[in-house]
Amino acid sequence: MLLLAPLVIVLVLFVVTQFYFQGEDLSQYQQPRPEVINAGVEPSEAHGGIVAFLTPTAESRAKVKQLDKNARLLSMREGMDKFGKTAQFEGKIIPVDYQGIKGEWLVPPNANVQNRMLYIHGGAFLMGSPVSHRPITAHYARLIGGPVFALDYRLLPEHQRQASIDDSRAAYQWILEQGPEGAANLNNLYVSGDSAGGNLALALSLWVRDKGLRAPQAVVALAPVTDSTYTSPSLTSNVKTDVLLSPLAGALAKYHQSLLVWFTAVTYRIRPADPSISPVFGDLSNLPPTLIHASSNEMLLDDSVRFANKARAAGSPVTLKVWHGLLHVWHMFVDTVPEAQQAFADIEQFLKQHSR
Repeated sequence: MLLLAPLVIVLVLFVVTQFYFQGEDLSQYQQPRPEVINAGVEPSEAHGGIVAFLTPTAESRAKVKQLDKNARLLSMREGMDKFGKTAQFEGKIIPVDYQGIKGEWLVPPNANVQNRMLYIHGGAFLMGSPVSHRPITAHYARLIGGPVFALDYRLLPEHQRQASIDDSRAAYQWILEQGPEGAANLNNLYVSGDSAGGNLALALSLWVRDKGLRAPQAVVALAPVTDSTYTSPSLTSNVKTDVLLSPLAGALAKYHQSLLVWFTAVTYRIRPADPSISPVFGDLSNLPPTLIHASSNEMLLDDSVRFANKARAAGSPVTLKVWHGLLHVWHMFVDTVPEAQQAFADIEQFLKQHSR
């Protein structure tokens, strides 16, 4: 019997991993591949300057290694917020802390409060804030001519992963009825998010449909995470080309996917293939018009490809645009990088197309 015990444990772990933690086989959605914008064209000089600035040096790596994990995380959070404070915005920034909903409104001059956006920032669920992503939210406020609510959701590791999901759902229900100055009618509602925030935005879209709530006019996901079971081929194939994510997530490529799935289950305390954290495994029919942007260089590319292909196969109006050779969420540099300005011009056209 003692000899059988290890075999039983291994069998149980295998069954749980393969038939509970994992979702459907997504390889069927690896094709077709999207057309790549600016294919064969070198990114702009401005983009190259940002890449050079963000690429870690041996000296910077050594300094980071000297910090304990808490100090390292704090340093990254402070660095992101410091960058966000450089954004120029002529309107009003109104902080919000209402019944557990935290964040800030960015209200442009002469705002139409009936056109509102919920923005959910990225940062691997560990970092980022409304402040860090002001370059994006300030541009969105000018673009839609209305207020943008940037959600300050609860982060790991201080809170469970479920907290970010609960916060995004609460914020969505709140913004349906509330503007910067209180209760306000709603004409157009948009939802957007980048990376981890893109994950929350897409998962929110599924939840809104299932709950029968008013759907947003449009959803924009910038380089979203869609698969928390780590099956996308680009997670390994693009490690060397993803300047931004590789230092943080590149180490994941060294581990077997089954170990990563267990890590997700233990860390998040949610089934890795649950659509609330892996929206690609959900029912992708009857979604609102959705635009996804990604870079050909990034580790999360195939998360976008697979979500878009599966959603379109289910009949949902999902559009994927892929740019050649750019940083993960290059939209953050819209004030200086031409490709980010090009991307926002595409977003503006998409939102106008789906507005009332």
